Amino acid sequence: MILYEYPCNERIRALLRVEYLFERLFFFAKGTDVHHHQITVDTLFDLLELCDRTDLRGAVLQDLERHRASLANLREHPGVDTNALDTMLATIQEKTTDLAAQGRIGQEVRDNEWLASLRGRVAIPGGSSQVDMPSYFAWQTKPAETRHRDLKKWIAPFMPLYEALSLILRMLRDSGDTVPAVARHGAYQEMLGGKVFQLLRVWIDPRLGVFPEMSANKYVIWVRFAQQDSELKPQPVHADVHFKLARCNV
Repeated sequence: MILYEYPCNERIRALLRVEYLFERLFFFAKGTDVHHHQITVDTLFDLLELCDRTDLRGAVLQDLERHRASLANLREHPGVDTNALDTMLATIQEKTTDLAAQGRIGQEVRDNEWLASLRGRVAIPGGSSQVDMPSYFAWQTKPAETRHRDLKKWIAPFMPLYEALSLILRMLRDSGDTVPAVARHGAYQEMLGGKVFQLLRVWIDPRLGVFPEMSANKYVIWVRFAQQDSELKPQPVHADVHFKLARCNV
């Protein structure tokens, strides 16, 4: 099954974008080819840019505190597994402490003069070539083990953010029950009556060759299915589409 996710507010959208960058960062950092490590460095600078433009650290800390308070209120509810609750509260506290103690995210990378100069060159199309920055080319010619060691050191300051963000998104995803659904003539509509969700998750059989276009507000959820023509342009699907849906909110 292929999973598609749709954020129902800008806060969750921002977290999903950061998660996407981390997934790309980790994937290419594990590689040995120099081109993998070029993409790793570019992605590291993308994360740094996001942290510079938004108070990402503050937003994540606020989310952790909100989840901690919500979970703490469950302690008096009958049927609650207090051991599991205490474990989750301890995990939230651990991630909160690690992130709060860090200060400005990625400051170690900013303070590295060589990385700062490389960041400026990478922003120019082709600016990080051997012609413009021979020191970057020299780094790329070093053994993969050396490059791995450097990348690990540069990525380390971002790990408290990644771990806190991953915890928030895991709790959000786990909050939704997955149910079967059918989009009649390619469209699915569900009236909500004022209930607000933060994330929609849709699973589709890849053999169908379709993808969802989703929207949601406090009144209605829309899932419309489309497929790509020979030029990859989306075209509406008019047949019934069976899929699985999870509506998530914490």
